[in-house]
Parts: sequence; structure tokens; C-alpha cells
Amino acid sequence: ECEVCNKRFTTYEHVAASLIIVKSDGRREPYDRQKLMHGVLTSCAKRPIPQSAIEDMVNAIEDELSGLGRAEVKSSVVGSYVLEHLKQLDPMAYIRFAMVYMQMSDLQGLQEHISRMLESS
Repeated sequence: ECEVCNKRFTTYEHVAASLIIVKSDGRREPYDRQKLMHGVLTSCAKRPIPQSAIEDMVNAIEDELSGLGRAEVKSSVVGSYVLEHLKQLDPMAYIRFAMVYMQMSDLQGLQEHISRMLESS
């Protein structure tokens, strides 16, 4: 709280830039919050999801990544966290992300995944 104007401010802590994401092909790149946010926003486009819910989700994913206590994390771990959170947030956003993340190239693969998702709910 500012002692002069009495306004309250909030600070956010984000995953340190020293976290390295290991891609499926072995490449390594620094963690990029904007890249994660972009992927989530793309999946959530035109869905009735408040921006605050998306921010909260990305913050929760970052907390989980931070909690792993590792310097390097596989991109598949990040992707699975996103899927886990999107599944709870919005089924359509989940399917959109899953289609790209799991490289679903045909309708049959999508139908099988949706069936598995419905069975596990």
C-alpha cells in the first residue's frame, strides 16, 4: 500500500528466466511466459473465458513448474499441465490445444481423444 495515496498494489512473481525448456527434438530454450500465454490465448479465442481466469491458469502452471525444483523441464511436462488446467477451465479450449499439442491430423484421432476424455470425466 502506498503511504502517500493509500492505493494498494499487487506484485506477481513469475518463473525465473533461468528455467530451460527441453523440446521433444532435444533443443533447449529459455522458458518464455509470453509463448505459454500465446498458446493458451489461441486455444481460448472466442470462448467465454475471462482474461483473469487465463492469467490465473498461467500463474498456476508457473507455480507447478517452479515447484518441480528443476533447472530443465521437458516441454511435454508443460503441455500436460496446460491440458490439465484447460480441461477444467473449458472443454473446447482443451480440445483446441490438444489438437495442436498432440498433432491430431484427422477426425478419427480427435473423436477417439474426445471419447477417452468423456470416459475419464
